[in-house]
Amino acid sequence: MERLSGLDASFLYLETPSQVMSVAAVLQLDPATVPGGYTFDKLRSEMARRVTGLPVFRRKLADSLANLDHPVWVEDTDFQIERHVHRIAIPTPGRLQEVAQMSSHLIGQELDRKKPLWDMWVMEGMAGGRIALLLRMHHASVDGATVAEILGQLATTSPEPPELDPELVAVTAGEAPRIEMALTGAMNFFLQRPLAAVKLIPKTLPVPVEWIKRVRSGDGMPAPFLAPRTRFNAPLTPRRSLALTQMPVADVKRIKNHYGVKMNDVVLAMTGGALREYLADRDELPSDPLVGLVPVSVRGADESDLVVTGTNKVTGMFTRLPTAVADPVERIRVAGIYSRQAKAHHQEVDPNMLRAFAEFAPGNTLGALMRVYADRHLSGLHPPVFNTVISNVAGPAFDMYVLGGKVEGVYPLAPIFHGLGLNITVFSVADKLNVGLLTCADLTPDIWDLCDAFTRQLDELTAAVDAEEAAAQVAHTLDAEAAKTYEGDVEEIKVLHVDGSNA
Repeated sequence: MERLSGLDASFLYLETPSQVMSVAAVLQLDPATVPGGYTFDKLRSEMARRVTGLPVFRRKLADSLANLDHPVWVEDTDFQIERHVHRIAIPTPGRLQEVAQMSSHLIGQELDRKKPLWDMWVMEGMAGGRIALLLRMHHASVDGATVAEILGQLATTSPEPPELDPELVAVTAGEAPRIEMALTGAMNFFLQRPLAAVKLIPKTLPVPVEWIKRVRSGDGMPAPFLAPRTRFNAPLTPRRSLALTQMPVADVKRIKNHYGVKMNDVVLAMTGGALREYLADRDELPSDPLVGLVPVSVRGADESDLVVTGTNKVTGMFTRLPTAVADPVERIRVAGIYSRQAKAHHQEVDPNMLRAFAEFAPGNTLGALMRVYADRHLSGLHPPVFNTVISNVAGPAFDMYVLGGKVEGVYPLAPIFHGLGLNITVFSVADKLNVGLLTCADLTPDIWDLCDAFTRQLDELTAAVDAEEAAAQVAHTLDAEAAKTYEGDVEEIKVLHVDGSNA
């Protein structure tokens, strides 16, 4: 058995019917490349074969009343692919909008905890003969980086089925004898937790003091509960709404190189501009900058003495968004300033601190408190912690195939929370930057307007680069002509001097 870390288990405890903790990806495929032609049965059979080499897809939860610690993962000895891979038809005319509409309904449903926490919906009937795959996985078993890794394992560089890694096929979560689960759980609860607290408390005490100093100086991450309230910061209902868009990576890189900033700065600037446009059009734009939570992977940062295990190796960085800046070029500069301030502050905090605190998550108590929090709509009674989650995940830099179909788009989606009802996830694959927006339909029924604003932001920045490059070319041409004229004048003076016609 493999025990869940506190952070992994917290996503189980936090889940309610209106706060579903699933991570998802919508993949658009061209099935024309499938060897021998596409059929649903063939795709499902290939997925069943691939699952044998994907241990995360073969494990399920186990727990008992005698277990004082977090639940454990065990191998599902009765795994059946028919319980996980399903088929569904997309309404006509089969555009990406209809795929998003169907996915919105499915994403709002909880995964069955009696079996491995994932499923795949094969959506047929897209325009042009395309199909779409909706892959859902519980956040307890994956984070953003893990999703990218899983997609990388499912993906191939050619349509042909790959050979499976025998080492991954042999990996198993094992069984969970109730006595062993209870004894190890009690040991963790009564021995490991107190020792962890002794290490954690001294590291934690300076953090709020330093944070207050930085907030007063305006140099660092914004403090929680100081974000302005927007329509996204309200209690959730079970209804979901999502929107998907795609942009050329080359255009984003061109903007990045022209202004000498990082890729993430361009993404944050576009996010700030899109939110500004969307809220201003509805006369809802706050005067203060919105605040985003940027998940940060801490993989490879385990040199701390607060090392904890688990799948979710992530922490969060608060950053202001340039929503108060009208000029699109100035937004890039301001986004870079906000980002550098947040990074400098974030680097001073132990990256494992969040995961270490999560080890103390009280399980059933936390779940009961979350249900009361949701039922009483308490998220509307306190200031917002932040306004939106913004994730930027780098995927494969090459064209790829999934289950034989050529991938034309990978749109990531991550959960939303009570009082924090907007998640924006960016995922780059090959030459495309894919953007997925998830919200609550009762908070933001017109999420496609916000999605379309991202494209307009890219167009504005591209036009600004075009104008500046054209102006620079004109200036260069004028300088060259001026220099040529000057050189001609010098040569004429030299000739006159040699002839003696000019003293």
